[in-house]
Amino acid sequence: VIVVFLLHFRSALVPILTLPVAVLLAFLPLRAQGLTANIMSLGGIAVAIGAMVDASIIMVENVHKKLESWEAGGRAGARAEAIVQGLQEVGRPVFFALMVITVSFLPIFTLEATEGRLFRPLAFTKTYSMFFAALLAVTLTPALASWFLRGRIRPEREHPVSRGLARAYTPVVRFSVRHRRAVVIGALLLVLATVPLYLRLGSEFMPPLNEGTILHMPTAPPGMSATEAGRVLQYMDGQLKGVPEVQTVFGKIGRARTATDPAPMSMVETVVTLKPESEWRPGMTWERLIADMDRRVRVPGMPNIWWMPIQTRNEMLATGVRSAVGVKVYGPDLATIERLSVDVERALQDVPGTRSAYAERITGGLFLDFDVDRTEAARYGLTVADVQDVIETAVGGVPVSQTVEGRERYPINVRYARGFREDPEALGRILVPTPTGAQVPLAQLARLQFRTGPPMIQEEDGELFGLVSVDVANRPLAQYVHDAQAAVADQVILPPRYRLDWSGQFEYYQRAARRLAFVVPLTLLLVFGLLWFNTRSVTESAIVMLAVPFSLVGAVGILALLGYHLSVAVWVGMIALAGLDAETGVLMLLYLKLAHREREAQGRLRDRHDLEEAVVEGAAHRIRPKMMTVCAILFGLLPILLGHGSGADVMKRIAAPMVGGVLTSFLLELIVYPAIFAGWKARRLPARPDLGYGNAP
Repeated sequence: VIVVFLLHFRSALVPILTLPVAVLLAFLPLRAQGLTANIMSLGGIAVAIGAMVDASIIMVENVHKKLESWEAGGRAGARAEAIVQGLQEVGRPVFFALMVITVSFLPIFTLEATEGRLFRPLAFTKTYSMFFAALLAVTLTPALASWFLRGRIRPEREHPVSRGLARAYTPVVRFSVRHRRAVVIGALLLVLATVPLYLRLGSEFMPPLNEGTILHMPTAPPGMSATEAGRVLQYMDGQLKGVPEVQTVFGKIGRARTATDPAPMSMVETVVTLKPESEWRPGMTWERLIADMDRRVRVPGMPNIWWMPIQTRNEMLATGVRSAVGVKVYGPDLATIERLSVDVERALQDVPGTRSAYAERITGGLFLDFDVDRTEAARYGLTVADVQDVIETAVGGVPVSQTVEGRERYPINVRYARGFREDPEALGRILVPTPTGAQVPLAQLARLQFRTGPPMIQEEDGELFGLVSVDVANRPLAQYVHDAQAAVADQVILPPRYRLDWSGQFEYYQRAARRLAFVVPLTLLLVFGLLWFNTRSVTESAIVMLAVPFSLVGAVGILALLGYHLSVAVWVGMIALAGLDAETGVLMLLYLKLAHREREAQGRLRDRHDLEEAVVEGAAHRIRPKMMTVCAILFGLLPILLGHGSGADVMKRIAAPMVGGVLTSFLLELIVYPAIFAGWKARRLPARPDLGYGNAP
């Protein structure tokens, strides 16, 4: 950027040397905090890297401007004085502009729970990076500038890019100043036109963090045998392996041999590892891929749920729900809870966006009960415990010894062979020894009966509950839940003492929305406070803050264009955008004030014509530094917006509103700021009706 706009390679060394120093310094507090280098922490540096060099760029460009004047004025005075003057002129505003960007990200630290743990590393690295960039701007940058800014400085009028930009922008500034009322009204109408577009954006908690693998979790009704479960699992694995984008498939049904996996036999967890996206079929996306796999593995009675392995584990640990949306039915009676859960399942089937909805059959477990006949057992001199010990040994097995193989130890478990315990008749023939040595068949001592009951009892907050898992496809989460709640309220009647609770990611979304409703206004208040502390002027601070609504035009537009929903990641980008808006607004107002102050000091600000020339000089003749800073910001964000791979979806949602917002904010600042500034300063000047200002106030 510097080489293109200044045609001076040594000047580019100033930010080139400043940038890695700021990044390395940012790693020091990260190391002290024990934070790791991961997608989100490194993403904070990636998001900030364009804005980190803005201070160096602005200071270098202003020194170039002063050196041009110094050389044009016959080199009066020392060259070092011209450099110092150029640095001092913009040093304070630039420092505060970077501090605004730094402070504007602090409200991210107020996020809690999952969203807080996810975005705090990003907030830490961005805050540290911008802080050290601001610190180096007033320490290292002046030293480097005095060292590298040597040789002949090409005047701006001889630079083809700068000259062309100024020539094209000057008529725009004059039109804006002369028709400032129409320009301001037009800008306000454009901002208002963005409101309907914003209202049409969907809402979700977080975009999917594609992990390169997909977790397939269908659920079967209770009572499936191990043999049937294995057959169904093998069939589904084969169907998934037939998808061209799938590399490997590993399925598990039931619980693993660990106390930390309480999964029932009805729960399937299949990890589908995908090939790199470069090897996918043309036009294939994540949504289309999941839809293709969903069509292949539809098994009657086993609704599918598709998600990511790591994300699913986090959700299950935090909320107990393994899908994006879960409906918890609370109450005192399990049978009533199951009935209501099934009613909720049926009500959700017809809601647009429901890929699957499944209510847990919390009373549908099949059990074989041994009812010991105490009278018969006593006749043979047996107790209930004696009979139960035989049942436990024959059916479940009992450890009798241990085998030692080097450092390994394996228990030896003894029980009846499968043929002697695979049906009730066989179990009834199990012999129970009596104290007299006689062997009595189990059928004479107990009645064997099949009964239904709860396969697993869940309780939360002291209440029993049943869960309805809902897999949502191709719809924003908040809109889906709104429609789903209406459908359930219309079709499901809850008895007294029973209630519903909508959980899963929707629970996170509600919490984050409440917090952001407080955080976003606080961010704007912090930015305004810093601006006032720098300018000591409410009017100037308010003018700078106008960049925020201007930026929303592009931020909302690019979100709608890319099909992104509002999410915590998008709002993080919006909050970061507020700081960038303040920076670009500060720069635009800075150059307008410098030109106005210079003409006022020289006595060349007597009427509105002189004011117009001052605005043209501050806007059109200083277009170069504004273009340089905006280009640096955009070039830092575009690689994130165009990236792909694991973690890219979250980072894209952060970068998208920043890219769109910076573009429209900058364009509207170029057009509207001169009009507002001229209207503000014109109040102290006499009007000249012969200058053709049209409808100017």
